[in-house]
Amino acid sequence: MEWTERVGRRIRLRDLHILLAVAQSGSMGRASAELGISQPVISKTIADLEHVLRVKLLDRSPQGVEPTIYGRALLRCGTDVFDDLRRAVKEVEFLLDPAAGELRIGCTEPLASGFVAFIVDRLSQKYPRATFHISPGDAVALQSRELRQRNVEMAVIPITGLTLEQGTDLEVIFDDRHVIMAGKNSKWARQRNVALGDLIDETWILPPPDSTSGEYIAESFRQAGFRPPQAHVVSFSVPLHLHMLATGRFITSLPRSLLPFAKHLPLKQLTVKSPTLPRPVGVVTLKDRTLSPLAQIFIEHTRTLAKALPG
Repeated sequence: MEWTERVGRRIRLRDLHILLAVAQSGSMGRASAELGISQPVISKTIADLEHVLRVKLLDRSPQGVEPTIYGRALLRCGTDVFDDLRRAVKEVEFLLDPAAGELRIGCTEPLASGFVAFIVDRLSQKYPRATFHISPGDAVALQSRELRQRNVEMAVIPITGLTLEQGTDLEVIFDDRHVIMAGKNSKWARQRNVALGDLIDETWILPPPDSTSGEYIAESFRQAGFRPPQAHVVSFSVPLHLHMLATGRFITSLPRSLLPFAKHLPLKQLTVKSPTLPRPVGVVTLKDRTLSPLAQIFIEHTRTLAKALPG
């Protein structure tokens, strides 16, 4: 298949856009309504693409349409093309107006509530027309799904227990630790040198045990010679953790990096004698994806703020 004669001159971005819309909606009729294009035009566009490429791109059934293996391959490339084009347009806009821009960041709930929020606040003041999209989630999902599908430009995540995928770049920003926290009105907040074993049977709120955070917390207890505590409430949500701690009945384990940004909250880090496992936090990006100017500025700020964190 010769690129110039059979592909380069005959496939347009509009054709790929229509194919993407059909695949995402699962129906030429729904794609027609979404795009405001007649269904015969959509059908002819798909047929022309199949003719040019000499492969079948869609399987048709009474339930709708689904991409073939050839269609999925073209769609993966098409997604990259539109992502690169969108990023290029945003970069041009940023160069024309440095106060504007758009950045999509994936991060864990604790980082969204502290470290990342602090940087976004600073940047939003310096670039008031910039837009920041923050997607909290588990480190594994952020790397394998959100970053891979280019829903975020970077993932700011703990990397302990995380298998970095091929095609990604990692820059370690700082070394975090988990600490045990309670509300300021908790009976434990008034005690010094709390024994870890005394807390095992308390009322805990923890992240899911099969998440990287849950596994990290469980391992820290095992290394101290104790079984992991049984969670009474299971959630990633930091606001839920804080609400439960405020009752005075719950305790939890959260990253130490959250504390400098939560001084206004009724939290107390318990002084617990236990091994503290390192949990490096890094910025993960795609190797083949050039970062936008706003993303590069954000990373520079992560380096600066990380140096100011307590050791």
